[in-house]
Amino acid sequence: MINFKIINKIIGALLFIEATLMSLCLVMAIYFGEDDIFPFTISVVVTIFGGIVFRYFGYGAENILTRRDSFLVVTSVWIIFSAFGTIPFLLGGYLHSFTDAFFENMSGFTTTGATIIDDVEALPHGILFWRSLTHWIGGLGIVFFTVALLPSLVGGSTKVFAAEATGPIKTRLHPKLSMGARWIWMVYFVITFGCMAGYMIFGMNWFEGINYAMSTAATGGFSIYNHSTESFASPALDYVTIFFCFVSGINFTLLYFSAAKLKFKELWHSNEFRFYCGIIVVFTLFIMFELIYRNHYEVEHAFRSALFQVVSFITTTGLFNDDASKWPHVTWVLLSVCMFIGACSGSTSGGVKCVRGVMLFKSVKNELQQRLHPNAVLPLKIDGKNVSNAQRGSLLAFFTTYLILLLIIAFIMIAAGVDNTNAITICLSSMGNVGPTLGVEIGPTMSWSSLPDFAKWLCSFMMLVGRLEIFTVLVILTPSFWTKN
Repeated sequence: MINFKIINKIIGALLFIEATLMSLCLVMAIYFGEDDIFPFTISVVVTIFGGIVFRYFGYGAENILTRRDSFLVVTSVWIIFSAFGTIPFLLGGYLHSFTDAFFENMSGFTTTGATIIDDVEALPHGILFWRSLTHWIGGLGIVFFTVALLPSLVGGSTKVFAAEATGPIKTRLHPKLSMGARWIWMVYFVITFGCMAGYMIFGMNWFEGINYAMSTAATGGFSIYNHSTESFASPALDYVTIFFCFVSGINFTLLYFSAAKLKFKELWHSNEFRFYCGIIVVFTLFIMFELIYRNHYEVEHAFRSALFQVVSFITTTGLFNDDASKWPHVTWVLLSVCMFIGACSGSTSGGVKCVRGVMLFKSVKNELQQRLHPNAVLPLKIDGKNVSNAQRGSLLAFFTTYLILLLIIAFIMIAAGVDNTNAITICLSSMGNVGPTLGVEIGPTMSWSSLPDFAKWLCSFMMLVGRLEIFTVLVILTPSFWTKN
């Protein structure tokens, strides 16, 4: 049976953490003296009360989680965090429906970056900071953050990590997961503060720097200006964004070991990293040529715009320095492929992950060789390690389920009247936690506010499913999950 007591206990403790995060936004609101002081004050109180209620129902729970409990607690935490995160938006009147507020928060915590707010510049500083903070906490995972901060809170933390971590192959830094989590968060801190320093050196003030740094390091995409980084019209800031988005798309474990040993050449030994770099180089060169030939861009402008958008899309960040809806439509195909693939496993990015792309191509190569040599035993190796048959089966199941969900939800949206191109790229963007979409009705620089409410709920569901890599969410919807055995 599911141990609801331990689940309530963990959710209660996590709500106290969310209340602490809201308190930081309250401090920001007080500092700027704007009208979001009251909404955040009430939000903190309500969230603390919610934490007390959950802790009450979890009183006396044994600190042990089964695998089934871990799936439920991870999914529940992401939903409940998003639900409580709606309070400041609704109390302050910045959003007028629970649907819109939930969509905005789910987009924030899953680092999708899609927004239904048409004019973000009208929002007070505390709310803007809250949007960026949801990105930053969700980047590596809400529960993973707790494992690093309060390892004694989550019994069976390895199971929780498996339910929330990204990628088919899980790597560990340290035999003790909590210590490994702290090291990964240290890498995350370094990237974030390095990015903030880079932004401030090239012209941003401290508030702009910290917000854009959290959004960049988390590969989220929320901006404090309507025109994203395009507002600054600064090539230097564009290149800083490109660099830190690219770094945030690398496997953090691999990044830690390479940095700790000061042997960055070891990055190139990773099949996934080479695949990641290869896609960026090839796609950038093609789009650059298209922009020069068809849109008459200057060489440097074409290179910077192409590289920025390719890196932004493949890392699922969603920031923009140009309006890709005005680019040749063939470039949309490549950007959609970037949406689908994503960056490296073990990073803050979304998508199916480059490692699965490597596994898929190697499987196809093996199949072609098997046709010529039926009796040959052909291993499938990633970074010199053999991929088991179980992992190969999981790869097939993942791709099949991913594509089926995309097709079903895109069909529903098209049937409801959403433009074909928009419907497909909205689904790709939501499932891949990308943010921008490609189309005429809802372009890459536009908000998603024109979507009907049912579509916003479908998108919120896809964001959650995509962030938790499908099966963590879908497994709790199966009847067998709730049976005693």
